[in-house]
Amino acid sequence: MTSLQPRSSLANRPVRVSIQGYEGSFHQEAARRFYGPEVEVIPCATFREVVKIASSRKESDGGVMAIENSIAGSILPNYHLLQRSSLCIIGEVYLQIRQQLLTYPGVTLADIREVHSHPMALQQCLDFLDKHRWKLVESEDTALSAKKLMQHKSRHTAAIASKLAADLFGLQVLAPNIHTMKNNYTRFLFLQPEKEAMPVELADKASLTFHTDHSHGSLARVLTQIADVGINLSKLQSFPIPGSDFKYSFHADLEFEEFAQLQKLLQSIQAITDSLRILGVYRRGSFK
Repeated sequence: MTSLQPRSSLANRPVRVSIQGYEGSFHQEAARRFYGPEVEVIPCATFREVVKIASSRKESDGGVMAIENSIAGSILPNYHLLQRSSLCIIGEVYLQIRQQLLTYPGVTLADIREVHSHPMALQQCLDFLDKHRWKLVESEDTALSAKKLMQHKSRHTAAIASKLAADLFGLQVLAPNIHTMKNNYTRFLFLQPEKEAMPVELADKASLTFHTDHSHGSLARVLTQIADVGINLSKLQSFPIPGSDFKYSFHADLEFEEFAQLQKLLQSIQAITDSLRILGVYRRGSFK
């Protein structure tokens, strides 16, 4: 089992973190929310690359990883990447996903013939897009669509991306907040190599991974212990154990008021869990 010490972010200085996607993406927006506007990002094509670079002290100070969305649910492959890594969670941000219709300056709605963006972003904005007879073109990334729009200076193409992308690439927000579901949040985790992370002040959340002996009621006993110490189980995610006969491991997010509650819980469940690992002890994010 890993140390019971809470974890923290770096000292107050500009940091370099790996993100999935391009500059102007929601990952960069989340990084700025957590570290401040001076944070430097290292764009990565895949989450696997994010983890690889975040694990290297020579290449970065950590990484940012989306882990779940309030509409689409959990990003299961990212849980597996986290569990297999030597990274720990030092914080989280809940970012409201606001989609903007971006164009080259001076373009009007009447000029637009095509709208480019990631398929998910297009899907999130269909109520707005259905009001117009534009061709919808899928791309690999929202921010990349915005960057290409700036490079090509097209007066007949628009992109759907973040306000940050508009600011970075000098585009105009022709129609703001065009997403259908206004209460759409993505939860981002902030990761550092475990040996580099420092204690977090006022930590009130922890993420654990474990599995039980799969006997009758074994998981229920763990959940009872969580309730008995007054900890809120904010998430429980199950995963098949590779090579087993439908046996499962579990990821648990726990919210507590005092660190002593977590210590008491870990002492009580050690005997009834296997492969118990603390993925991080940090401050819970807020919806703002």
